Amino acid sequence: MNNKQIYKKTLVFSIKRALWDILSLVLLLGLGTLGYFIADKTAQNGPIGLLIGILIGIVVVILIMRFISYLLKAGQIAMMTRGITEGSLPENVYAEGKKEVKERFATVAVLFALTGAIRAIFNQLGRGITKVGESLGGDTGGAIGGAVSSVLQTVVNYLCDCCLGWVFYRKEVKPAKAACEGAALYFKHGKTLFKNMGRVFGIGIVSFLAIGGAFTGIFYLIISGHREFYAQLAAEIASHLSDSTSTFAQWLQDPNALPIVFSVLGGIIIWSILHSVFIKPYVLVGVLRNYIDSGKNDIPSEDSFAALDAKSAKFRKLHKEI
Repeated sequence: MNNKQIYKKTLVFSIKRALWDILSLVLLLGLGTLGYFIADKTAQNGPIGLLIGILIGIVVVILIMRFISYLLKAGQIAMMTRGITEGSLPENVYAEGKKEVKERFATVAVLFALTGAIRAIFNQLGRGITKVGESLGGDTGGAIGGAVSSVLQTVVNYLCDCCLGWVFYRKEVKPAKAACEGAALYFKHGKTLFKNMGRVFGIGIVSFLAIGGAFTGIFYLIISGHREFYAQLAAEIASHLSDSTSTFAQWLQDPNALPIVFSVLGGIIIWSILHSVFIKPYVLVGVLRNYIDSGKNDIPSEDSFAALDAKSAKFRKLHKEI
């Protein structure tokens, strides 16, 4: 199967994730609106109720909705990996994906613990790059290291997904060992795998400008007419941020700028949902294929693990669990 065929076959996971993410956004907006009307009726302080409702909504979304969304993502990665390594996929990829996640991980807690460990390893190594920059060049070196580390965060997201794909591929070994192999694999073949990143960033920038820009304009047309609401909200924010001199704080206190701020935030939220659900999986298939192909005939050994033990305490901890 080629990359396009695998992407189309596993698109069902993307669609279900999109529905869950849309539901998350509706819940977030609904709780914010509910908080506004309750506070406005009971204490004549709608803006504070809005903020409280949104904060509650964020907690609910993080605890429940993202939890379900990530399970769907794991199933999609499992099926992508099978399509790449076996050259075919079952008719009902959704049911098979759920089954494979359940078989590989006894409980959801095990899945989350392992993926959390994988992310911690790559994040720790990224922070190491920042520290090296600081030690070499003071503030300038730190800024360079920080910029590299920020770029690395995008790389980390793909590496975590690829590492999880490697865990599904290496069914005959414990998940913890497979995760260690996946982490070491990048550092054995980093130059080859890093060639994928130009396409990753190029497609990301295009989708951000096209999707984010379009929805920012749509949101502004919808919400920019309620001037009295923004005047009240800006006054309430100003009473709490009167001592702040940051540019963003000044925007929040300007009733004319608030619709723009909210529109931009809305555009970014919609872009992050659509990009992560539809655009990123298409890119991921190609990156994952290169990642797995690079390690099939050169599986990392204990020597590779020992080299990473010295660089990452998180990796060392996971290594001890093997």
